[in-house]
Amino acid sequence: MPDGYSPTPRAKIKRSHKRARYDKATVFEILDAAQMVHVGYAIDEQPYVTPTMHWRDGDTLYWHGSSASKMLRAVRTGIPACVTAAIFDGYVLARSPFHHSANYRTVMAFGRAQAVEGRQAKEDALYKFMEELWPGRWDACRENYTQEMKATCVVAMEIEEAAAKIRTGPPVDDEEDYANVKVWSGVVPALHKYGKPVADDRLDPDTPLPDYLSPYRGR
Repeated sequence: MPDGYSPTPRAKIKRSHKRARYDKATVFEILDAAQMVHVGYAIDEQPYVTPTMHWRDGDTLYWHGSSASKMLRAVRTGIPACVTAAIFDGYVLARSPFHHSANYRTVMAFGRAQAVEGRQAKEDALYKFMEELWPGRWDACRENYTQEMKATCVVAMEIEEAAAKIRTGPPVDDEEDYANVKVWSGVVPALHKYGKPVADDRLDPDTPLPDYLSPYRGR
C-alpha cells in the first residue's frame, strides 16, 4: 500500500500549500481523532452536506444511519462523495486583524460511497466501530434484532485521494509589528476532553461503571 496520495486537481491544496500533507499517516491520524465528519454529495444537482459519526478500516471510511435516510439512500449506490474532518486546536491572536488565525487539523477525502450488503458484513463493520470507542461493549449488549439491522444502512467509501491541512504554532506577524505593536499576541488553546459519565436515570444502581469509561478518553 503506498504511503501517500498523489492528489489530482480536485484534492491538491493551493492556498497555504505549505500546510498541506498528503501522506496517509497524517490523513488517517486526523480522521481517527475527529469525533464526526461531514459527507458531501449531490442529488439531482442539489448539494447536501451531512454530519455523521464515522470509523476507518485501512483505506476505507465507514458511516451508518437509517436505511430511510436521503443521504444514505443516495450514496449507497456508488455516487461520488467528499468527506471532510476538522479539529479546532485554538485561536491565534496576532498584532494585526489580518494575521489573526486558528490552529487546526483538517482532511478532505474523495471516493465513491457504496452500501455494505448482508447482515453479517454490516455487523462486522459496526462491531469494529463500537470496539474502537468502547472495547468490550458490543459483547456486553444484547444482540441486534433482525428488524433493527434491516433499518440500518452501513456505507463504505474507499479513499481514492485525500489531503490534510494543518496549522500549528504562534501568530506570524509582519516583522515591524513585533517591535512596534504593543498588544497581547499568542495562542488560546482549545482543550478536547470528556466529562464524568452520567448514568441513565433508569440504570440499576448496582451496575458498575465499565473500565473503558473510567476515565473515558475517547478518540
